[in-house]
Amino acid sequence: MKKPLILVSNDDGITAPGIRHLVETVLALGAEVVVVAPDSPQSGMGHAITIGSALRLTKNPVFGPEVEAYECSGTPADCVKIAKHFILQDRTPDLVVSGINHGSNASVNVLYSGTMSAAIEAAIEGLPAIGFSLCEYGPQADFSHATEWVAQVCRHALENGVPAGTALNVNIPKNSATPIAGLRLARQARAKWAEKFDRRLDPYQRPYYWLMGTFENLDPGTDTDEWALAHNYVSIVPCQFDLTAAHGLAHLSQQWALPLPAPVDAAVPPQPVAPEDYGVANQN
Repeated sequence: MKKPLILVSNDDGITAPGIRHLVETVLALGAEVVVVAPDSPQSGMGHAITIGSALRLTKNPVFGPEVEAYECSGTPADCVKIAKHFILQDRTPDLVVSGINHGSNASVNVLYSGTMSAAIEAAIEGLPAIGFSLCEYGPQADFSHATEWVAQVCRHALENGVPAGTALNVNIPKNSATPIAGLRLARQARAKWAEKFDRRLDPYQRPYYWLMGTFENLDPGTDTDEWALAHNYVSIVPCQFDLTAAHGLAHLSQQWALPLPAPVDAAVPPQPVAPEDYGVANQN
């Protein structure tokens, strides 16, 4: 049987412990693994791409001879783009995985996440994709308990597929004396960061500002990713890159007296959308 081809990326950088753990896990599934990851940490970059400067790509043997690995000077989204269109070219990955991130990407954090931007970029390109995050921050985070859950989710994706146009946002509770309760499908919790900027002075007495904040979960639902993590479940949220708010269309139609877009004729099959129609091609 042909080995599945798995593309791996992240946002913490190619030398982060989380990506090493992810690479080892998918290798154990019998996959052929290609890694394209940032050469330095890119946390909080969201879906940024590099358009005003050159990208650098260097082969890196950090994962040993079994793994074709490259470090890229760009963002996580850049890494997936250059992997698909330059490194892999006519080879299509069976799965794209990103992470394992050092820290939660549940709820609103998905919008800022470089980890999830790599997965969502893959989904835009029509590839099945998963972003993995561990709810423990720091270089000494314990990933040992995550192996079986990452492997289980990846096997599901390889055997059963991922819904078209989505990337799975998978968050894993930190290791504790309490065993993981299982996998739980969830929706994204409604939450926000209560933020402030701390004004400080450098040694030359010039002011600078440091963003600080407290995470506030505003959602009492028991079907959310935050609830699942609080109850020691691995949460799985299917995320889409179509940001159209259906309730917003209804409000504008009613309150602004604007016509709704015409419904798609069910008798006419929808036409496939090419990547360039999303504005993702020829941006370098």
